[in-house]
Amino acid sequence: MRPAQFLHALFSILILGPPLLARPATGTPVELVVDTAQAGGRIDLTPYALGQGGLSPKPMIDAHIDQLAQLRPRTIRLFVQEYFDLYPKRGRHHWETLDKSIETILAAGAKPLLCLCFKPRALFPKIDQDLVHPTHYREWEKLIFALVKHCNQSRRYGIEYWEVGNEPDIGEDGGCPYRFKPEDYVIYYTHTVNAILRADPHAKVGGPALAGYRNSLGDALIEHCGKGGAPLHFFSWHLYSNDPRQFRQSIKEVKTKLAGYTRLAETETVLDEWNMSLGGPVLAPAFQPAFVLETTYGFHQEGLTRSAYYHIRDVFVVPAEFSSWMSGKGTDFMTHWWNVMPQYDGLWDNQGRVRPAYWAFQLLGLIQGQELSVSGINADVKALAARNGSWNHVVFWNFPASGPGEEVEVVVRFPGNPRGQFRFIKLDASASVNPLALVRHGNSAELEAQPIQMKLDPYGAGWIEVGQ
Repeated sequence: MRPAQFLHALFSILILGPPLLARPATGTPVELVVDTAQAGGRIDLTPYALGQGGLSPKPMIDAHIDQLAQLRPRTIRLFVQEYFDLYPKRGRHHWETLDKSIETILAAGAKPLLCLCFKPRALFPKIDQDLVHPTHYREWEKLIFALVKHCNQSRRYGIEYWEVGNEPDIGEDGGCPYRFKPEDYVIYYTHTVNAILRADPHAKVGGPALAGYRNSLGDALIEHCGKGGAPLHFFSWHLYSNDPRQFRQSIKEVKTKLAGYTRLAETETVLDEWNMSLGGPVLAPAFQPAFVLETTYGFHQEGLTRSAYYHIRDVFVVPAEFSSWMSGKGTDFMTHWWNVMPQYDGLWDNQGRVRPAYWAFQLLGLIQGQELSVSGINADVKALAARNGSWNHVVFWNFPASGPGEEVEVVVRFPGNPRGQFRFIKLDASASVNPLALVRHGNSAELEAQPIQMKLDPYGAGWIEVGQ
């Protein structure tokens, strides 16, 4: 849930070094050379997937199942929030409402990553984000055990990732009822993951889904688990920024912290909420899809394990669904943020209209199979390429490393005489119809004498497929 960082300046200014790649001289064409003859190792960008939740007990993505399936998301993160009413009274469970949302995710071809952030009144009788421990931990563990058993044994959902808490460093301002101190979170985390693993020893447990990845709560969890206090199969955090370099920096810093403990050598890194800046988003139509491409490129290069773009669809909230477990101030904030403030993050907006970022994820979904080397990239113009079945796919874009950027002439060559047909398509983010616009097609034999050429505006993107 991401209204929080509009009000909370939790991120320190990151000191970023100069880009590793030089910018091209003004007017100098950028020549990208795709080596289709020497395929490398496996590449699959589908773990860099999607998230939804924290807003409604209804399945929020059910109108877009077929379209989501085309993006090939490996996982979709879902908040297990109090409005699902999982524990209406002591000794009684209610799973049906949550089941509907889980089954919608499965219908889209993804597996849920469940973020546990609910506070049943039976165990937390007072509404207070700073009261974070249940009245009886034994009963809490019994409830978590029952939830995991229901999902993975009774219903056979096959849920692998279980995340403990959502933005526990800021509480209600992150849309959730917990605001932890570091020493309290490690206690709560330990009880919760022990119950999960008793119910399913093959599950992956982690957290803390920090709003600010440098927060001391994360350091406390790493130290606690690094010294054997509890398992930590994945460490998770959130980031909203218009600068893709900040995402790279966060990955580097988290990995450095984990590397300090031998026990955490296999701990995965999960950036499971990310998007443009919430306080100052860039609203030019071409920016967001190019931002998705550039940021995901950084995830791949830095070796991030998994991510969840937040989010799939913008949704209005019903205040009554929050007021029974969130303070009046928290409910008012949620209502104002989601029902009054304009929203820019969803792949679909509140009216169900698709945003250009959708098409960036569609192109990234094609980059799986055998990775192809692309030479000629620089600080602004980058590319990803893969051999997927009988097609070679290349996605390239112009994301200015600094400043407003400039139009760049890009030439794409395919040495080695590829066979079959080719298609060259431009991502036109401003088009309300046919945003993937066919520019050129023909026999691949003609590409040697007449390579692909395109004037790529700042935040422009193209896609080429060449048959084998």
